[in-house]
Amino acid sequence: MSFALRSLRTIASRAPVVSRTLPQRSFTAFAALKSEHVEPMIFGTGGKAGEVPTDLEQATGLERFELLYKMKGEEAFSTEPLEVTRLGTLESPIEVFSLDNTRIIGCTGFPVDSHDTILFTINKDKPTRCPECGGAYKVDYHGLPEGDHGHHH
Repeated sequence: MSFALRSLRTIASRAPVVSRTLPQRSFTAFAALKSEHVEPMIFGTGGKAGEVPTDLEQATGLERFELLYKMKGEEAFSTEPLEVTRLGTLESPIEVFSLDNTRIIGCTGFPVDSHDTILFTINKDKPTRCPECGGAYKVDYHGLPEGDHGHHH
């Protein structure tokens, strides 16, 4: 047995090393659509060799999206509180805009400020009740159609 292993090691050590270059691969996960819609620039240019990149050059994804809006003097995301005019029920929950399936919200009760802020997660599948006042909330999903994510579990 050890003779066979030594023979294999000897053969392997004498074998020529083959260097092959892997083809360059694009990070695009889908074909470009023929439309006027322009995809947001979510990848920065990166830093130049020997230099420290700026925030704009190295920012990617949502961070870059938000940074580009701030450079225009605008807010990328709403920071205003949700106006709640009624207590949500399981049959008719308060719907909260989201680009994701889930969202963390803070409930202050109904009427507004009737209890301390309580944070909890809501989703698009079924309403979630606030543990303090019982108000029901649900995600009003505006993201990509199911199956188009490619990165969520």
